[in-house]
Amino acid sequence: MHVLFVTGEYPPMQGGVGAYTRELARALHDLGVRITVLTSQRAAQPNCAEFDGCIRVLPAIERWDWHILRTAPALATELGVDWVHVQYQTAAFAMHPAINFAPWQWRRRGIRTAWTYHDLLPMYLFPKAGRLRTWVTERPAYFATRVITTTEADRQRLSRRGIDAAIIPIGSNIVSRALTPAQRQARRRQRGYSEQDFVLAYFGFLNQSKGVVELLKALHQLITIRPATRLLMIGERVGASDATNYAYVQKVEHLIRKHRLEARVQWTGNEPDDEVAADLNACDVLVLPFLDGASLRRGTLMAGLANGCAIVTTSPQSPLPELVDGRDLLFAPAGDVNGLVAAIRRLADDPALAASLREHARTRSRLFTWPEIARAHLALYE
Repeated sequence: MHVLFVTGEYPPMQGGVGAYTRELARALHDLGVRITVLTSQRAAQPNCAEFDGCIRVLPAIERWDWHILRTAPALATELGVDWVHVQYQTAAFAMHPAINFAPWQWRRRGIRTAWTYHDLLPMYLFPKAGRLRTWVTERPAYFATRVITTTEADRQRLSRRGIDAAIIPIGSNIVSRALTPAQRQARRRQRGYSEQDFVLAYFGFLNQSKGVVELLKALHQLITIRPATRLLMIGERVGASDATNYAYVQKVEHLIRKHRLEARVQWTGNEPDDEVAADLNACDVLVLPFLDGASLRRGTLMAGLANGCAIVTTSPQSPLPELVDGRDLLFAPAGDVNGLVAAIRRLADDPALAASLREHARTRSRLFTWPEIARAHLALYE
């Protein structure tokens, strides 16, 4: 079987959809599926290598405009692919609506299209577009041969529109590691932390939905209670797809200066996946205060589970039966700084609970391994 992935981003571009696509491509290859990736010119490697390991990558798209309606099917015909699979998130396609009309066009040409919604956030079209934004966002689901969502909430939303979709959660884009106690202490020393320091960590790009402002306010409160509290900000500050996040970064940096937290907050910047995993293992609590609630679409949450973190995140807006509050992680109300502080203090005061959460996090992460995710995709293709 040969599958052509169409994605707005792909490594070395920074972004969760790109990282997801590469991991899925590799896992499908291990099952005997041939994968080609059509993506942005910004994903071109400096040495112009055409292959990312076993995956053929074609960084050929200069702009995600109406040309994609002809470019992708022409390539699909040339390569003789069995499926064209779009990895969709509107920011990754520069919020241009052309890709949303592709399944309708391609279906008329006899091309089987799979469509993964990484979210159902409506794109910006023009001022006062209103319901048209939702119509454009959901249009591909009516014409794609297979539709996939990464969360139950999105599947239910499409179901209310009479659209059948399969739910396949994402996996961790970060390798799972387990450091020995000595390795963990060495990593903490490398970051400048003592044994007495209580280290919070945040992982991921910064944007309005991530709740980093609330996290900094919580840190400010915690320092008055536990002066040795520190915050490690893991990863790049902004991704490649959404330039609007820069304004939010400036807001975060202003808050750090306002509360004089410069000496308390450390930024790792972009680092290799195994280094990210080491930092996740080294922290005391991973704090992910999503303003829209915890969700299985969050790769950072999956990375925390895979690396056995004691996690504090925010209560999901939709049922999340895979993860149990108090067993696998702790929930706090979204946007509630005092609730966030209370959950973090609970773990600081109860090391046994923190250790239990770490153990259960690794156990639950086995539900979201890439081989299982790939097998679910293969079943849909076949």
